[in-house]
Amino acid sequence: MKVTPRLAKLLINLWPPFLGAGIRVREISPDWRHIKVTLRLGLTNRNYVGVHFGGSLYAMTDPFFMLMLIQRLGKDYIVWDKDGAIDYLKPGKGTVTADFSLDEELIGEILAKTANGEKYLPKLTVDVKDASGDVVARISKTLHIRKKKGR
Repeated sequence: MKVTPRLAKLLINLWPPFLGAGIRVREISPDWRHIKVTLRLGLTNRNYVGVHFGGSLYAMTDPFFMLMLIQRLGKDYIVWDKDGAIDYLKPGKGTVTADFSLDEELIGEILAKTANGEKYLPKLTVDVKDASGDVVARISKTLHIRKKKGR
């Protein structure tokens, strides 16, 4: 289903799990090639030692590569999250940011690898950075992408 970036941003920001955790979508480019997400440190997402709860860091990155590819590839493709992993690199304090990007080379690779109905499992990575630009966590997502049968 094609959704405008403006509507998607509004709906995602009102989604209760994100709203309660302090996760905010700040930008979605008109072509769905870039999304910027922030997470402010607050009472609902801090852990025992006062830094970002790891589950919130992962949650702030969870759906975005899948959503971007669904919008970019269109209704002829199935896109699912298959696997995800997070590597915690340093304590997250203050507001942290994740910038998601898709380049045309990746889109072309996906189209080529799935042209005959084969599944493709690209592994995409996004860094979560603090206000000084230091990487707090690195999240990798493996996606399952396949062209729908008969398309």
